[in-house]
Formats: sequence, structure tokens, C-alpha cells
Amino acid sequence: MPNRFQQVFASPRLRRRLLLVGLALAAVWVVFFDSYSLVRRAEYYADYRALLAENAALQADIDRLQQQVSAGLSDDLVEEVAREQYGMRRPGETVYPVE
Repeated sequence: MPNRFQQVFASPRLRRRLLLVGLALAAVWVVFFDSYSLVRRAEYYADYRALLAENAALQADIDRLQQQVSAGLSDDLVEEVAREQYGMRRPGETVYPVE
């Protein structure tokens, strides 16, 4: 019996096929199932790019707000903010909310 076993696995063709199957299984494992798989890496990279875009948008918003603060507050701007955000009005004035 051991002689037959040695004869079967001594075949270079069988060894080559087993090696290819093993490499294919290892490749499938690395691409899909590993903790650092290529699929997860692609998802992480997409998240990274989205966070970079969001960060750039927030930085532009911060820069715009800093310019507004450094420019100072004019009376017109204060009145506009008071009317729109806080619902304030002048004495004797009627305000009609529009949605």
C-alpha cells in the first residue's frame, strides 16, 4: 500500500496540479477572506478618499468663516442674522414667516 501511495504522489503532473490548486486557494484566501484582503483594502481606500473630500470641504468652510470673522460685522449683516435666524423685528413691524 505505501508503495502505491508513493507512486501516485511521485508523479510530477500530480505535484504540479496540487501546487496550482494550493496557490489558487491561497490567492482566493488573500483576495476575499484575509483580515487584510484586497476587498477590504478597496473599501478602506474608498472611505479614505471620501474622508479627504469631506475634510477639504470643511476646511474651505472654516476658511470662509474665518474671513467673515476677520472682516468684522457690519450693521446690515447683524440685522440680517437677527431677522433670519432669531426672528427679531423692528417695533411696529409685522413679520410673516415663509417656509
